[in-house]
Amino acid sequence: MHRLLTGSLSVEALAIEINGLDRSFHGCQITQLSDLHFDGLRLSDELLSEAIALSNRLNPDLVVLTGDLVTDDPAPIHELAHRLKHLQSRAGTFAVLGNHDNCTLTARTEITKALTAVGVQVLWNQIAYPLGEGLALVGLADFWSREFDPAPVMNQLEEATPRVVLSHNPDSAVKLMPWRIDLQLSGHTHGGQIVLPGLGPFPTWYQSVRRWVPRSVRPWVPYMREDCYKVVQHWEWAQGLHRVGENYLYVNRGLGTYFPGRLFCPPELTVITLNAPERELQMHAEEDLVAVSEKQLAISD
Repeated sequence: MHRLLTGSLSVEALAIEINGLDRSFHGCQITQLSDLHFDGLRLSDELLSEAIALSNRLNPDLVVLTGDLVTDDPAPIHELAHRLKHLQSRAGTFAVLGNHDNCTLTARTEITKALTAVGVQVLWNQIAYPLGEGLALVGLADFWSREFDPAPVMNQLEEATPRVVLSHNPDSAVKLMPWRIDLQLSGHTHGGQIVLPGLGPFPTWYQSVRRWVPRSVRPWVPYMREDCYKVVQHWEWAQGLHRVGENYLYVNRGLGTYFPGRLFCPPELTVITLNAPERELQMHAEEDLVAVSEKQLAISD
């Protein structure tokens, strides 16, 4: 996609407090990329290279990819995997797949094999601990797939275990409300692609406009076709951080761009910092101080 239709890459910073997070994880950084749609049309080589280089310069602890790596044909995944293997982080790169990655019977298998071959671990209803046993990384099947069933996955975790959940479609946040989700990372919406200042992403308010547009005209008006209209139910979660019940959801605007392009909705690289609550850090500091004092007393005796 031409830069004029896509815009310049934007880096969004997010800091999230996680109750019970061990202090060894305090300050850990995760970079998130989403919705690359690497197909020779919707993502330029220059933008992809810029995103990878910028992520590497940030020196994150972990890199996550939240789906729709390709569009409809899985074949470009082999070239994309060759590019993604250059992503650098302390604990590696983990990915979940989106609806476009699962659009044929063989696509999911081909994409998973290509990514695995270059060291990118794909999570499909699986739990990993790349940063350590005290922080779970959960990767769910795509929300539109028949295999989206969070209960058997989430029920494996103890309630006290902090966790970050990767789930491509933000609508899945509703289904995840029964469980503790410290942070859900999603994509899928492209941020709405067109954002009008003061009004927000176009799809969040176009329903009221849509009824005034004749049915015969709607297929020719961006975002008024039925397939675009049904991308998500919760367009109010099109981008950014949201509270869903007791859980937090963050939606990345993605890198790939569909026609007619982006307006006030630049492609995004997200940098997430995980923090322990200040009160817990203070408590640990006081415990350390007591331990040092007791050790000094024991030595003096």
